[in-house]
Amino acid sequence: MNKSGSINVAVAELSPIIRTGVIAVLKRMPKMQIAPVEITSLNGLESLMEGHQPDVLIVDPLFERIFDVEQFREQYPQMDMKIVSLQCTVASTSMMKGYDANIGLFDSLDDIQETLEKMLSLNNGDSDQETLTQREKEVICCIVRGMTNKEIADKLFLSIHTVITHRRNIARKLQIHSAAGLTIYAIVNKLVDVSEVKL
Repeated sequence: MNKSGSINVAVAELSPIIRTGVIAVLKRMPKMQIAPVEITSLNGLESLMEGHQPDVLIVDPLFERIFDVEQFREQYPQMDMKIVSLQCTVASTSMMKGYDANIGLFDSLDDIQETLEKMLSLNNGDSDQETLTQREKEVICCIVRGMTNKEIADKLFLSIHTVITHRRNIARKLQIHSAAGLTIYAIVNKLVDVSEVKL
């Protein structure tokens, strides 16, 4: 963060509609002051890195073919910035390696803000365990009811890729990696009634 308390965020995305949309969302963050920069090419990103390193880089994993996060980190070993994948399309798991966090086109303003806060350690919650967003709780309820990713996506009006991202975030936050574990968590925390659980 710079001295004024604002967070410098670079958005690297080829589509002007998506890029300007993400920037508009970032400017609407109620608890964060964000100074966004648009990046439209790999040359533009390299110029930015030579001049002024942002706090956060939000980049489409398919930016100029495939954006290689690990190679980028090797190219700028002194950088102390977080790299967030902007998931606009379905991407393989191998393409998602190396990112500090993920956001998707269908994530809510609250979800995006929470992701940025946690990644930048701006949210000083009392508990060690990260809190779940409302959308993540809804996904857990669907999982416990035995729904597939496609069924969850249809019910919650999300893409399958966003459902997978939510499931990954849930597993990371709760350190629970099985449907049985999530079922116990959901019952104990009163997210679902025992009668709703699919056996």
